[in-house]
Amino acid sequence: MAFDFFETTINSFHNALRSGETTCEALTSYYLNRINKYDKENANLNAVILVNPKALQEARKKDEEFRTNGITGKLFGVPILLKDNVETSDMPTTAGSKSLENWETFRDAFIVKRLREAGAIIIAKTNLHEFAVWGETVSSVLGQTYNPYDHTRTPGGSSGGTGAGLAANFGLAGIGTDTINSIRSPSSANSLCGIRPTMGLVSRTGIVPYSLTQDTAGPLARTLTDAVKVLDVIAGYDKEDALTEASNGKIPDTYEKYLNKDGLKGRRIGVLRSFMGNGLEHKSVNACMENCFRIFRENGAELIEIEETIDSTHLVKDISVHIHDLKAHLGKYLSSFGDKAPVHSIDEILAGGKYSPDIEENLKQANLLDINAPYYKERLELRKDLQKQVLELMDKYDVSAFIYPHQQRLVCKTGASQRQRNGALGSVTGYPSVVVPGGFSEKTAEAPIGVPVGLEILGRPFDEGTLIEIGFGFECASSLRRPPVLE
Repeated sequence: MAFDFFETTINSFHNALRSGETTCEALTSYYLNRINKYDKENANLNAVILVNPKALQEARKKDEEFRTNGITGKLFGVPILLKDNVETSDMPTTAGSKSLENWETFRDAFIVKRLREAGAIIIAKTNLHEFAVWGETVSSVLGQTYNPYDHTRTPGGSSGGTGAGLAANFGLAGIGTDTINSIRSPSSANSLCGIRPTMGLVSRTGIVPYSLTQDTAGPLARTLTDAVKVLDVIAGYDKEDALTEASNGKIPDTYEKYLNKDGLKGRRIGVLRSFMGNGLEHKSVNACMENCFRIFRENGAELIEIEETIDSTHLVKDISVHIHDLKAHLGKYLSSFGDKAPVHSIDEILAGGKYSPDIEENLKQANLLDINAPYYKERLELRKDLQKQVLELMDKYDVSAFIYPHQQRLVCKTGASQRQRNGALGSVTGYPSVVVPGGFSEKTAEAPIGVPVGLEILGRPFDEGTLIEIGFGFECASSLRRPPVLE
């Protein structure tokens, strides 16, 4: 019987390689065929900006290596979907903007080097909300990416191309970046697992910046095990990113040791009810969450209600510095290329007019803000207060983590804007969080199996291991991931 590539995992693929059931070329061909069929033709997901023209050539080379040396890396032969704000030496990096269309830096980002060293194949670069500045995955390079579960909805964002592509089986695992919600939003909206690591665990060198105060990169995958394998590869110190010094001595030999199917037993976990809405628009998400909470309890976790209120909207509007950093951090990055970059500042981007109307207001707002102004420093002080508050609450209630829906209502329709996402708690504090599939809304004509809902788990800094244990225990107990219907 031929090996079934659909919804396969890294372990299954590697076992099939060893047994002679498949090859790297066959897996890569499978994904390329699905991209061709479902991204531009039948389903028209519009998730992929550029297919790697050398993907099959790289896969054949991996097969030659395998015949000589076997599997030599954790991600050997694994086709990776890479968000197109991450630099690649052999393909353009557009950040989704026509102002950078066809622009090449001719270098690999630090994490891309790590991926390649581990044997991965960058199969394609995926769409994002332009310059990663919001959450609907609309860009001037490619336009709107659609949710494979409901084509009237967005795939979340800003890493929505990676999210939609993985849900549709265009690759085996993927990379997103996250400044406010952007790894966890598409994970939630596409029934995936996503990890936003602690600030400083993963390098940002070679990633087009939005806000270096809050930017990080991390994995998305259809299973937490696969996401953890990718995290193992990309985590670690980079001399070019000073923030990663904080990770020294805090990274285990492998995060895979925390993949414990009994990870919920004996856990005290806090429920952030203030991150759940109480209107009709919240009904579907709340129903999924109550089912998740039941699964937690039935598998040995003790859930503790957190009485204090945290307002996620307040975190985005009044504490986050994402839009405040954009002018300075993006401008410094682009200017560092000198004449080799087509634009060097937000002023030049606006003047050139090669950008999506969806981000014009954001660009103009960012252009008026100053990271040296008193209001910016006030936000950084509020950020410190929030970091302290979260740790104090965890200590007060003696809990390992907080759980809540990533988004209080279903991911928005195309043409609308995301509302009431809860990812800012992780991004503003810089603390790690993991999203796992939390179920589906009711079935409709547009959503034949329902719209995915994600459960978010947030923990203490550099305590990814605990979050992985909790997330994996829940994943094993719930098995809530389901692929979309594309045929």
